[in-house]
Amino acid sequence: MFDAQPLILSLQVASAATPLAFGFGILAARAMSGRHFWGKSVCEAIFVLPLVLPPVVTGYTLLVVLGKNGIGGAALGKIGVSLLFTPVAAVLASAIVAFPLMYQSAKAALENVDPHLQDAARCLGASSQGAFWTISLPLARSGILAGIVLSFARSLGEFGATILVAGNIAGKTTTAPVAIYLAAEEGDMKLAGILCAVLAAANLAFILALNKWLRQRKNEIR
Repeated sequence: MFDAQPLILSLQVASAATPLAFGFGILAARAMSGRHFWGKSVCEAIFVLPLVLPPVVTGYTLLVVLGKNGIGGAALGKIGVSLLFTPVAAVLASAIVAFPLMYQSAKAALENVDPHLQDAARCLGASSQGAFWTISLPLARSGILAGIVLSFARSLGEFGATILVAGNIAGKTTTAPVAIYLAAEEGDMKLAGILCAVLAAANLAFILALNKWLRQRKNEIR
């Protein structure tokens, strides 16, 4: 019998992880774009590391950090909170894996904004933050939207890190990718195929909608 709960949970996890990836991605992109300082290349390499590392490495790192003996786990344990094997852990894992996509898209978009426009705003009395939020960010919205869509799609399909820190608790932490793995392992290829098709169709729809919007924006600029 088909159970939509894993799909619903995946949508919930992706919806919660994407704002996290967006917020930290924008802050990181702002800090890195148009600036040169010692150690910048190292920082950028760290930011994109989750993109090139196997997701299980990210999951294992979170497992260590959030475990009882980890820095985060020990601190949370003092107030009676445990994040491992909860939907929150799935959100954190998905946000970390999606972060590089948001960061790279936002950074590229911000670097394409004419810096003289922000300088002009500051000459007219705007603060550095005000010029960023009112000038640079709106002008970079196409690239930022692309980052949001890619982050959501990546979060929706996250498996490796999620299964390590959230596990497989039916009705609680079993996301669609985990359900696909379990179904295939148990030989239920029909269920695995249905879930794969739904995830593929959803991500395809998101990407097609993004491409259509970008084409419209390009035509408007012309």
